Amino acid sequence: MTYTNIPWDKGTWTTAPVSVQEEGEGLRVGAKHGSDYWEKTLYEFEHRDGHALLAPWEDASAMEVTFQLSSFTELYDQAGLMLWHGPEQWIKAGVELNDGVPQVAVVVTDGYSDWSLAPAPEWVGQKVTIRASRQKDAVIIRARSQSEGWRTIRVARFPYASGKQAGPFVCSPTRAGLEVVFTRWVLASPDADLHTDPPLPSERE
Repeated sequence: MTYTNIPWDKGTWTTAPVSVQEEGEGLRVGAKHGSDYWEKTLYEFEHRDGHALLAPWEDASAMEVTFQLSSFTELYDQAGLMLWHGPEQWIKAGVELNDGVPQVAVVVTDGYSDWSLAPAPEWVGQKVTIRASRQKDAVIIRARSQSEGWRTIRVARFPYASGKQAGPFVCSPTRAGLEVVFTRWVLASPDADLHTDPPLPSERE
């Protein structure tokens, strides 16, 4: 498994955050109150003003983003990895605070959004890594915390052969003042197989 760091300044924001500050090797991002991504389903509204830092993403690589959960305190505080083909074709995968519990959350959008959640209360205050790797017409999305191994959290259709971008995202639908620290943004070797987990840090070459 090989890893290549992506410099923070190589990405382009879909919507500029309230604040951006490099801290050592990390990046602290302040989200705008009301920022989100969602298309129509159930709520009927369209939100396209979340903050995603995007760089080109090709099929020959996976992408991983790591961030800290310590600042997640309010309903729908969220951050993670955005996969982007256009304003109505995207997937956001990460952690979202819902009913006081960190939830592994994925929203898959192709004109309309859907939303899946899985509680992860043991992840409170930890660093979390989200990973995406495309195979055929789909993307395999995995997540892990600093204290445990990978979970496969979604296999979703993402059939775009070109024009794909990906990178860290943060949204704050319900409050002002959310700041999330991203500690890592890398390209990695793609998944070998759906049922073969990528290596953990202690196993890397």
